[in-house]
Amino acid sequence: MAGWEFSAGEAMEKAVPSGLVSRLAARHCGVRSGERSTGPFAFPRSPPYNVAMTAFVKMHGLGNDFVVFDARDIAINLDAAKAKAIADRHFGVGCDTVVVIRPGGAEADAAILFYNADGSESESCFNATRCVARLLLDERGLARVKLSTKGGMLACSDAGKGQVMVDMGPPRLDWRQVPVAREVDTINFPLDVGGTSVPVSAVSIGNPHCVLFVPDAEKAPVTQLGPKIETLPFFPNRTNVEFAQVLDRERIRMRVWERGVGVTLACGTGACATAVAAIRRGLTGRKVELLLDGGSLLIEWRDDDHVLMTGPTAMPFRGRLELDRL
Repeated sequence: MAGWEFSAGEAMEKAVPSGLVSRLAARHCGVRSGERSTGPFAFPRSPPYNVAMTAFVKMHGLGNDFVVFDARDIAINLDAAKAKAIADRHFGVGCDTVVVIRPGGAEADAAILFYNADGSESESCFNATRCVARLLLDERGLARVKLSTKGGMLACSDAGKGQVMVDMGPPRLDWRQVPVAREVDTINFPLDVGGTSVPVSAVSIGNPHCVLFVPDAEKAPVTQLGPKIETLPFFPNRTNVEFAQVLDRERIRMRVWERGVGVTLACGTGACATAVAAIRRGLTGRKVELLLDGGSLLIEWRDDDHVLMTGPTAMPFRGRLELDRL
């Protein structure tokens, strides 16, 4: 687990196996004599003040940031209200999404639960999935892991040079799968936004997306149209909203309004949805680079109908918090 161990100056003694977040929290965050904590959720010996504190790691994919908890061994007392408090950038840790890693059962290496910044749950989050995959790949020394989400099963693999590839399987293109409120051709249809007809595409990548192709992404009214479209009754589960400018057959500039969050620096499912929408309209080839505010993702829609996303991850810091005080 190179890169995750504490430095020699931090007193550690003997390795603790995975799932250590909840175990250490159950021990009131103290490390017993003769033990040393290592791994992404590890932390050094705690003073008596730190009673019932829970470890987390802060991660991001291109600036789309997450607070990640490990609940594989013992359940963590986390609900929508606490997730919202954690995500608050002034009074909490601050993030776009709170992520909980849970046991995966017989079919997956782990399961993931996603809470948006407003406390609502999301079916999928590919940037967060990439981050969790990175943790598990390094923790277990594997080249590939399977992760279960409410949006579907995701196969994740090490793509080299710090990159992780996520295979989300086929996109969901039927209007009932997105879902939307009535039958439309999801490739291109007019959407009524406050009395104005806006041409859009709709795609589900495990969660709903509405894609607008615009002449200039930098000038797109993301903060004006984004929240209006997100909450339209036409999208019964609300929707993510992408504003995409096709630069050429291999590149798209995209900005995003995320459902339950707002403007974010990147959105993995949004990048996949935008690429799929552009390919369906014949605007790009089947392999395209998405240029987001936080960096770029490579999206490929293969001939077998699987959509692949490849991009980096980062872990800026680790910490502990007292969930019961939120």
